Amino acid sequence: MEVAEKERTPGLSLGEEKNMVTQLLLINTTVFILLYFIKIIYLMEEYGEPAFVRDILSNTIVSASPATVLSKPWTLLTAMFAHMDFWDIFSNMVWMFVFGSVLQQQAGYKQIPVTYMLGSFAGYITYIAAMNLLPGVLPPVTAGSGIMGAHAGVMAMATGITFLSPGLRVFPQLWRGGVPIWIFFGIFLILHAASVGLGEGSLSNLVYMGGGAVTGALLSVAFKNGPSFADSIFDFFYNISHIFHPKKKLSRKDEETATFPEPPNRSTPLPFVKIGHVPEHRINEILDKINDKGIESLSPEDREILIRASREEE
Repeated sequence: MEVAEKERTPGLSLGEEKNMVTQLLLINTTVFILLYFIKIIYLMEEYGEPAFVRDILSNTIVSASPATVLSKPWTLLTAMFAHMDFWDIFSNMVWMFVFGSVLQQQAGYKQIPVTYMLGSFAGYITYIAAMNLLPGVLPPVTAGSGIMGAHAGVMAMATGITFLSPGLRVFPQLWRGGVPIWIFFGIFLILHAASVGLGEGSLSNLVYMGGGAVTGALLSVAFKNGPSFADSIFDFFYNISHIFHPKKKLSRKDEETATFPEPPNRSTPLPFVKIGHVPEHRINEILDKINDKGIESLSPEDREILIRASREEE
């Protein structure tokens, strides 16, 4: 009986629809280049940097003033992707790759944009609240006060994967047996705290990241109780963004060839069953399942098939 093979979704290759870490990396990098290019144009045309801040940056970042945020609601989306300093975006993208790629493997691709966006939104709330309620701790709110960057979203990913799988070991090429994920999380926290202590970072950024940290921890608890929460949010926004997209329909030829094997009869199990070569389509189905719902969703049978497949390749 013929089986329609499903395409394998690679881990972190460019352009993959279900690779949300790569998509976020591309969006952040593109926005950074665009903002920097616009700034250069302002300087070349002799408008000056103050004009760039007034015309562009003030309409991109989330203001510390609640009234300004209400008058510019689009900044809640643009600010989470905006950076103006090279080392700022470089460090954020490196940590996004580290924590985001592992979270995507463990929880599925739908968890990534939900964690990133909700972490950023929570960061906005903590930042605005702290700036207005703690004037003696943080700088006073002025006309140009605001926050931007992927800090809160990346922090949500970091706490999310650390709380979800604290004993997980990653990047075995760096250390025999892999490095525990909590060590990367500790380094991540120490570097940000040290940057503030040395005067190279902003305390308001740490407050911004605090909202992301709480959100990431809560989402990891929700995932352990059932991954449907992130799935439902992702599907909701996906359906809205694709409301005018026509649904793909199988042609008559595809419908005739896309047949699937019947499930085996388990009523009378055999005492011994010899299993031969693992079909490629079965491996692809398991890989798609990992990409959609994370490695924790695999059944014992799926894990056994992957083990046999790896032995066959050897």
